[in-house]
Amino acid sequence: MSDAPSRLPLIGEPAPAFEAETTQGRIRFPADVHGKWVVFFSHPADFTPVCTTEFMTFATMQPEFEKRNCQLLGLSIDSTYSHIAWLRTIEEKIEYNGMKNVEVRFPVISDLTMEVARAYGMLQPGASTTQAVRAVFIVDPAGIIRAILYYPLSLGRNIDEILRMLIALQTADRHRVATPANWRPGEDVILPPPGSCGAAKDRVEAPGPDVKCLDWFLCLRKCPKD
Repeated sequence: MSDAPSRLPLIGEPAPAFEAETTQGRIRFPADVHGKWVVFFSHPADFTPVCTTEFMTFATMQPEFEKRNCQLLGLSIDSTYSHIAWLRTIEEKIEYNGMKNVEVRFPVISDLTMEVARAYGMLQPGASTTQAVRAVFIVDPAGIIRAILYYPLSLGRNIDEILRMLIALQTADRHRVATPANWRPGEDVILPPPGSCGAAKDRVEAPGPDVKCLDWFLCLRKCPKD
């Protein structure tokens, strides 16, 4: 396989398919998780301090993702044996930020050949040629990439923000709305802009119940209850 970097997958495209070994057995992605949302994230290496704090936080928050039909899936360019040793160390020895005895139950991919990391643009030569940067891909139940985040090696991710993004995407899909800056679940959402002058006039003059228009193109309403 060439060492040249692959074209980065883009939002709105199918997530690149692969098969790989994980700490929970072999996975065929995205076929094995069809019908679920997926947060697929890479980390530079096992037994590194920032990654340890991230994995403990992801594992502790896993029930929050699961109740939203979301599978967590990790990756690094390490062997399955290294992953297992590291995850056992986390559970048996590490206490951080009030978390201890944390069992990491989501699959962690072994990517010694770097094929998966290359397919997802997780290897960035300016940062490292042997370690994946902290990439995050949110993939929807149809296997389409819906959001992408890249963090440098030194910066730990905000797992609350990743969960917020997942909820916002699900809310937008379910109710055909958008979410404003700093939106949190339960706050007002944004209605799609009107598509004609007449619709814009009607929107402003008779916005409807629970709708507040700041102008014809920016109207908010209460977040629909699921």
